[in-house]
Amino acid sequence: MLPHYAILETRASSGMEAPVVQVEVHVTNGLPQFSLVGLPEAAVKESKDRVRSALISSGFQLPPKRITVNLAPADIPKQGSRYDLPIALGILLASQQLHTDKDLMQFEFIGELGLNGEIRRVEGVLPAVLQAKEAGKVLILPRDNLAEAAVIEGAEVLAAGHILDVCAFFAGENDLTSCDEVVIPESTEDFSIGQEDIADIQGQFQAKRVLEICASGGHSLLMVGPPGSGKSMLASRLITLLPDLTPQQAMQIATIRSLAGKPVAGETLFKRNLVRPHHTATAPSLVGGGSGSVPKPGALSLAHHSVLFLDELPEFNRNVLEALREPLETKKVEISRVNQQVSYPANVQLICAMNPTPSGYFSDDHLGRCKDTPEQINRYLRKISGPLLDRIDCHLEVSPVDFQQLSQTQVQSGETSANVKERVTICHQRQLDRQGKLNAALTSQELTERVEPDEASLSLLERSVNQLGMSARSYHKVLRVALTLADMAQDDKVSMNHIAEALSYRKLDKLS
Repeated sequence: MLPHYAILETRASSGMEAPVVQVEVHVTNGLPQFSLVGLPEAAVKESKDRVRSALISSGFQLPPKRITVNLAPADIPKQGSRYDLPIALGILLASQQLHTDKDLMQFEFIGELGLNGEIRRVEGVLPAVLQAKEAGKVLILPRDNLAEAAVIEGAEVLAAGHILDVCAFFAGENDLTSCDEVVIPESTEDFSIGQEDIADIQGQFQAKRVLEICASGGHSLLMVGPPGSGKSMLASRLITLLPDLTPQQAMQIATIRSLAGKPVAGETLFKRNLVRPHHTATAPSLVGGGSGSVPKPGALSLAHHSVLFLDELPEFNRNVLEALREPLETKKVEISRVNQQVSYPANVQLICAMNPTPSGYFSDDHLGRCKDTPEQINRYLRKISGPLLDRIDCHLEVSPVDFQQLSQTQVQSGETSANVKERVTICHQRQLDRQGKLNAALTSQELTERVEPDEASLSLLERSVNQLGMSARSYHKVLRVALTLADMAQDDKVSMNHIAEALSYRKLDKLS
């Protein structure tokens, strides 16, 4: 290392990626000046004042010289306060206030500095932990981030609470806290057991059947029914029917939660999420983005490998709902900014619920509670666009539970979430062994290779397509659901019965 020059490595935040950034510090004679270059955002530029105060408060000197800090490469936007720690250490090394025999290029540094030298937590460190592990580097980060980083098995992570701790470590005077000192869950226990169960729902046998179909094939669902018919309860029970997350899926979810500033340690790492945004949600909060310099994942990405539940669907702003169309097809969200483009995964299972009319009741309600005119009902239903409705696999009318079923003190079906989950897990494994993914993710070409309807089934499909005006997308969704029904029955071929049942869940196509 040349005199008055130091170089350290850190990592930027760019969606699910964390590219390496080199922090170059040069201290030379001249008028006292602190320059920061390399495409820094406003929060990064403010690090000059934080670093100055942190060094002075910790007993060091800020050399009265010309200090130039370059964050390279310059074409990567630098956001946030995560560069404070490497900048401060670089100044100490370049000004020869810190000496070490350790190979600094084997370490990476992330952390915000307080004015007293304290190292504070930063958001979104998991991508950096993962990629530092892949590069074989030791990552030094704030102590408050250690529990989060400890979920990455095998990562070499050290944590410090103050800049003096880091300086003492490189001087060989002490050790830093490691992940070995953090306790994390050892198994993917199903934390939903004993909390919510499909057995809690009285009646609604057809709805439970459709819920199992959707869970078995990864299909989306729209439920239409009056208030109190159990739509929200059904949606909340779907996550109790889904198989346990794989370690890879758990890491993806943890990374997204880290980027969104949400907790990832403890049992939350292994839980599927039921994400249910309010109907007043904006497009950035649902899809991702926001007004900050760092585009953040929205509800759609937070529901990755989980369930996104949109209750009171027509009450959402139409532009917000239309923003879902492309991510539902591509299974990812692309957010473009002037200086960067980030991508977040969004492989979600969409569950929607709505009332059949503005008053909330079916138009043929035998109690006459629906007072809406046909024009009002049509206007209400048209709030859901045809293209969005076309992308939902199953449509289900949820009728009110009658008094006899409602008054039962015991569940008559004997079906619990654990029972159904066992069947769903077997069905998932059957699909994964056959094609490497769930039926809902099959392309039209893959679907054609696996489903060969006989003449009677083709005739039924032709009549349905002509009567309902189904699109090609709807046609293929029927075939996907029919394939799932065949898998649930352990049948090798899709029969007319499977197709007929799948068609019965496309009743709302006539609205589009």
